[in-house]
Order: sequence, then structure tokens, then C-alpha cells
Amino acid sequence: MSKLRVHLTFPEDKILEPVVYEVGQKYKVVTNIRRADVREKTGWMELELSGESSEIEGAVAYLKTRQVKVDPVEKNVIE
Repeated sequence: MSKLRVHLTFPEDKILEPVVYEVGQKYKVVTNIRRADVREKTGWMELELSGESSEIEGAVAYLKTRQVKVDPVEKNVIE
């Protein structure tokens, strides 16, 4: 099982949408919110994704199609 930690930045029009829930439904990944700050017009989240590498890659690609900015967090392997 692989793990990847990413920093997500949400555009204003996506803040109220259940994007993280959708990722967990569409891909065989476990989502773990490590940190987040969501306000009325801005939002970011540090999200840990666990699962098979191909499922994680699909989840990240899906987030990007939803106009969520995805940046890797420096330390991606969690021990």
C-alpha cells in the first residue's frame, strides 16, 4: 500500500462541493485530512491518500479535473 500527502487549494466555487468524498467513492483510496483551513471564499487542505499507486494517481488526476490545485507535500512517504 502506498501513501501520498498532497496540499489542495480549492477555488471559491468548489469550497462547498464534497470533492474529497467523491475521491473516496470513485477510487479505492483512504482519505485522511491532516490539516485544513476552509473559509467562505478560500480553502486549502493537506490530504493523505492511501491505496494502490494507480488508484492514488487516478484520485490526483480527478482532483485536477475538478479544478483543485494539487501540490505534493515534501515528505510523501509516511512511516
